[in-house]
Amino acid sequence: MTHGSTLASPPDGTRRHGGIAMPATAVPSIGRICLLALLAGLLAAPFAFATALPASASAPDPDRIVFPAEVSQGAMVIGKVPPGSTVRHAGRTLRVTGYGSVVFGVGRDADSPVKVEVVRPDGRADTVAIAVAKRDWPIERVDGVPPKTVDPPPGIAERIRREQATVTAARAADEPRTDFVQTFIWPVQGRISGRFGNQRVYNGKPGSAHSGMDIAAPNGTPVRAPAAGVVTLAANDFYLTGGTLLLDHGHGISSNFLHLSRIDVQVGDRIEQGQVIGAVGATGRATGPHLHWGMNWFDVRIDPLLVLEK
Repeated sequence: MTHGSTLASPPDGTRRHGGIAMPATAVPSIGRICLLALLAGLLAAPFAFATALPASASAPDPDRIVFPAEVSQGAMVIGKVPPGSTVRHAGRTLRVTGYGSVVFGVGRDADSPVKVEVVRPDGRADTVAIAVAKRDWPIERVDGVPPKTVDPPPGIAERIRREQATVTAARAADEPRTDFVQTFIWPVQGRISGRFGNQRVYNGKPGSAHSGMDIAAPNGTPVRAPAAGVVTLAANDFYLTGGTLLLDHGHGISSNFLHLSRIDVQVGDRIEQGQVIGAVGATGRATGPHLHWGMNWFDVRIDPLLVLEK
């Protein structure tokens, strides 16, 4: 029933008062009017209460600063600050979304706590301290790799430096896109054959810590984008990493895919989550077909497995 609307008189000569049919000759008494008013009030009360519920519910405080109390080494950290704030961490000014979201990475060897400096739009300043949980880093021995990839001659070493500089430049992108907020998916399905952060020993010689996660899969298995992004590097034949692809997810967060047998996209391509971007291979320094999936926040390496579990 719509209150305040005019109702037509029924054909039996009655007329309506408050939606109740009465004889046309009847004159409503004061008692009946009071009863009708009471009924109308009871009917309207529930609707008035339901409308008032959202007003009494607690709304998010736009002035709050929200970060996790503790993170692991190798984590990607997403926080919330008042929109328009200036946020700094590890010597960088972080990009802040219109909603107030920020993201950064915690390195493999980060000490506790890591600190985030926030200056609100009104000038008030806060420093947030986030505890960092240390992880154990087992030793992984990788034997049978080509000796020239372990002890490269001078000419090859210079080539490796040039290629690494190209990768570093691609990781420097700081775009406003927020693809990193997606729930990441596995680029391929398979056994984890190498874990992020573990100390590598190649042919008996200590090397650097493993920078990503290795997933064993047959040669030629399609590799899918774990989240949307834009291709910033696509190289078919880097000396150590073979077929190499970088996908930028915005705000300095990027994924890299190494040892690919095939690359299906080009620099500048916009990629959607789940799109095929290449195929598993064993190119570069590899002993068998697998996908190396690494992630970075600029030059800080982060653990893809932690990102999958967030």
